[in-house]
Amino acid sequence: MTQIPVEHPRYESLMTREKIVEGVQTGITSKQGLIAQGRGETFDYLLGERTTATAAYAERAAVALLLLAQDPIISVNGNVAALVPDSIVALSDVTGAPLEINLFHRSEARMHKIIVHLKAHGASNVLGKKGDARLDLDHDRAIVDEEGIYSSDVVLVPLEDGDRCGTLVSMGKNVITIDLNPLSRTSLSSNVSIIDNITRAIPNMVQFAKEMKHNKTEELQSIVDSYNNDKVLSSAMYEMSETLKNMSIERGIEWI
Repeated sequence: MTQIPVEHPRYESLMTREKIVEGVQTGITSKQGLIAQGRGETFDYLLGERTTATAAYAERAAVALLLLAQDPIISVNGNVAALVPDSIVALSDVTGAPLEINLFHRSEARMHKIIVHLKAHGASNVLGKKGDARLDLDHDRAIVDEEGIYSSDVVLVPLEDGDRCGTLVSMGKNVITIDLNPLSRTSLSSNVSIIDNITRAIPNMVQFAKEMKHNKTEELQSIVDSYNNDKVLSSAMYEMSETLKNMSIERGIEWI
C-alpha cells in the first residue's frame, strides 16, 4: 500500500482508494470495483464527505429494521470486504444478522478469498458458498443461499446493486442499501436508502446497534414507522445542490 502522509488534505479518500487497489491485488475485489469506487467518490465530494443528519436518520432506521427482523442478512461484495471488514463483522455480531457473500463477478476463488478475509477479521460463519437458491435475475448475483438471502426478511445491501434490490423488494423483503448516488436504481428501489460513504455508514450503524439492541420492540417499531425514505432522498439531492451552490459563490461564479 502506498505511504500517504496523514497531513495530506485528501488522506481519507486516498486511503480508501488504496484499500480497493489492495483488494484487487489480493483477488478480493474485481477491477470493476475500482470504477464503482471512483463514481461514489464524486457523490461523496458533493455531500461534503460527511454523514448528513438525514443519512444518520436512515442509518438509525436501518438498524431498527435489522434488530426487529426474524431472519436478517448482510450481503457482502468485494468492495465491502476490502473497505470495512472489521465494522461489517461487528455489525453482524451486534445485530445477529449473518454475512453472505454475493458477487456479480463470481468465481470460486474469489468466494474463498473473501471468506478467508472476513474470518481473519473475526467472522465466525460466512454464507454464500452453497448457492443452493436463485433469485429471478439473469446474472451471478442471482446465486444465493437458501438459508441466507433467499429466506431473509430484511437484507442490508451495501453499495450499488439496483436490479437485485428491485428483485428483493418484489419478493416482499425490506431492503436497506448504502449508496452515495440518491438517483441510482438502488437508492430509488430500496425501503431504506442510506446516502453515505460505507466507511462512515457501517461504523455509525454499529454504534446505533450497540445503543439500541436492548430497546423494546415497540420503540424499534416506532422508529421504523416514522421513517420517510423520500425525505432522505430529497434531502441528499438538496445537500448536493447546496454544496455546488456554495462552492460557486465562494469562487465568485454566478449561480443560476
